[in-house]
Amino acid sequence: MKFFNSGTHFQSVLKKYFSFRNETSSLEPLAEFLESIKESDFTEVLNFFRENQETTENFKYYIHHIFEGKPFNLSLTEANILSENAFFPELKKRVLNKILPPVVNEKTVWYLIDNVSLRPKKDLKYLHNLPENEINEFFKIAGISDFILKPNVKREMLFAMNILSWRVTGAAMEVEVVRMAPEYKNFDNPFLALQNELEDLAEECKLNPEIQLNSKDSRYKQIKIYIEQSLDFVSIAFKNSSKYGISGKINQSLLKIRQQLQRIFEIAQLLVIDDEQDVLIKSKQLIFNVLSYKSHRNNISELINDSTRLISHLITNHTAETGTHYITSTRKEYMTMFYKASGGGIIVGALCVLKMLYGYIPGSDFSHAFLYSMNYAMGFVMIYLMGFTLATKQPAMTAATMTKILSEEGNNRSNYVEFAHLVSKLFRSQFIAFVGNVVLSFPIALLIIYGLDVFFSQNLAVDRSDKLLMDLDPFKSKAILHASIAGFYLFISGIISGNIGNNSVFYQIPERIAKNFSIRRVLGKKFAKGLSKYYAKNWPGIVSNFWFGVFLGATAPIGLFFGLDLDIRHITFAAGNFAIGLYGKDFSVDSYTFWLSFITVFLIGFFNFLVSFTLSMFLAFRSRKLNFGQVSMIYKEIFKYFVKHPLKFFFPLRSGLDKKADALMSSTMTTKSGDH
Repeated sequence: MKFFNSGTHFQSVLKKYFSFRNETSSLEPLAEFLESIKESDFTEVLNFFRENQETTENFKYYIHHIFEGKPFNLSLTEANILSENAFFPELKKRVLNKILPPVVNEKTVWYLIDNVSLRPKKDLKYLHNLPENEINEFFKIAGISDFILKPNVKREMLFAMNILSWRVTGAAMEVEVVRMAPEYKNFDNPFLALQNELEDLAEECKLNPEIQLNSKDSRYKQIKIYIEQSLDFVSIAFKNSSKYGISGKINQSLLKIRQQLQRIFEIAQLLVIDDEQDVLIKSKQLIFNVLSYKSHRNNISELINDSTRLISHLITNHTAETGTHYITSTRKEYMTMFYKASGGGIIVGALCVLKMLYGYIPGSDFSHAFLYSMNYAMGFVMIYLMGFTLATKQPAMTAATMTKILSEEGNNRSNYVEFAHLVSKLFRSQFIAFVGNVVLSFPIALLIIYGLDVFFSQNLAVDRSDKLLMDLDPFKSKAILHASIAGFYLFISGIISGNIGNNSVFYQIPERIAKNFSIRRVLGKKFAKGLSKYYAKNWPGIVSNFWFGVFLGATAPIGLFFGLDLDIRHITFAAGNFAIGLYGKDFSVDSYTFWLSFITVFLIGFFNFLVSFTLSMFLAFRSRKLNFGQVSMIYKEIFKYFVKHPLKFFFPLRSGLDKKADALMSSTMTTKSGDH
């Protein structure tokens, strides 16, 4: 269809097409008319119709003629409803539809809407902004004020409701979906009851096309009850996802079922007529609904938001359980964190030297990527299994815990003070972990490189010292960018941990191990049970630490291969590399280089923490639907608390708020363990 001139005056358009009985099926007259009235005062349009009765009758005839016999059930059953049972196929389909709109049957209302309106959202907004009395009068002029009463319209709506109920019932009967809501096993299935009720109503409409529902009608009440029960089934299934885990496919299926149930309810409400004025209201609402559904049919952002919110909630739920172990309350816990971080620092110090030595091995970029990745991965897994701590692994875990506690506490300002106190506990935990990592990684790296020098009578750090020290110069290198990349990887490793934990629960891996016949027969029941517990407790951490190591080790070689200046900077490794760089220079560096490198080590730690924690908090806030408008108030309260109690952000000083904070942490753990 050719583009029309938006500046065309509505009077000339009406005279051009409707000064006679226009029997064309072309959509051009309607398209030009709708575009022309946007440039005019709508009151003038109505006045013209009032004063030109013949034109009005011809316009009305044309409207009825082009819509006559054209079904619109697709606009109710397909538009703005998930069509695929998995996220990526749905995303692919929507992207394709955006780029190349699908071919639509020309004898449907779906086709008419697509070809009359180039900007459905803006057109719908224009109609909504018109005065109520004017839009009502226009509906009467167009002869569609009683649209909802027409037998063919009711048949289309009932047919759409039945299609949706058949689809809902089929999806809800899937074994994995039923497993999500075992509470309903002892109840009559609401989906089947809803389907039967809608089928009976459709049969009754065939026998009596003039049938009309009202709000007191027992059939409408019964349909409403079954829809509510079915939606309750979906809500329980989503709620149980923290117990049983959930897959992307089941998440998408439940979202689709909920959308279809809500659409059935919206259609059912339109069929309810209690008095004469409801006829116009419901007729108008039906048309507006169809336009609204069509305007959102390929919305990609809505798909991403709906499909990922629950998964992100589950991921943060699993990391929240781990996060409680990273926040210290007492002096004993504070010192324990220091000792654990010191252990992590010892291992990282050794990893720094190993990476330097691997760099001397001749090979391709990818062979070095493999060596560096395995070096980091095995080291991080060792740190995890030995119960040590890598400082910057904390934010991805603790952010979820903080947000969970905040969401459970509510939005009162008094709670923000308690939250600020909790932040101080997190900050001092992170601070002492930083100290433990750095204090040990520096001397251990120095001791090992010295030992190698004594053993081989060669300073192996000489060739690498210039680069190592330059990497700690934020003015001559991209140290801050590379620290931010490491922070992003820390965030991703937290995602992996939560996702593995969710999948472990959903697929019942620990239970499968404990009850595996082969393991029990060969190694015994006790071993199978112990392996099951070990897997449930440690596997998410092992996998996330392994991949974190792979990310860190592979970034620089892959960046080099593609000609990109990509690398990572991590505070603990920066401290170890600082030691190696100084030893390679025989400690002969000027004070500017020394102090700049020293400060940059902690600057790197700050950006590791900032990026990881910010992304984790964003995910956690989003997953729990918290209001981002509260953030500024929370930050103000944290700042006030810091000004008032600065030492609490660095040392374990107890106060009256500690009992409350400890109770919050305890309740978080109790809730989580109770779920299982």
